[in-house]
Amino acid sequence: MQGMIEKVFEALASTPRRRILAYLAHSELTAGQIAERFAMSKSAISQHLNVLENAGLVRSEKRGQFVHYAIVQENLATTLNSYLQQVCPVSRPLMAESRAIAETKAKG
Repeated sequence: MQGMIEKVFEALASTPRRRILAYLAHSELTAGQIAERFAMSKSAISQHLNVLENAGLVRSEKRGQFVHYAIVQENLATTLNSYLQQVCPVSRPLMAESRAIAETKAKG
């Protein structure tokens, strides 16, 4: 999980990538439609999309000659929630209790 959290935060560290996620928040777009909204090369947009996809934040689907991108909302929410639980002092004892419950259930 730690590696995924790092990939997500690396992806979110870039303003263009955060803008891409905002554009995909309510609608899927093709790579070309995304590129139209930026003053950078299509190859640069492609690299940003690749980082987002590798982090599990967007998914791509080739349909005909176009690649369509959509946000993977549940991956973003799950990753950020896991991170917050690791760093939030209030969550630590609750997570310890959860772990103890799981261990008790596993012992049956």
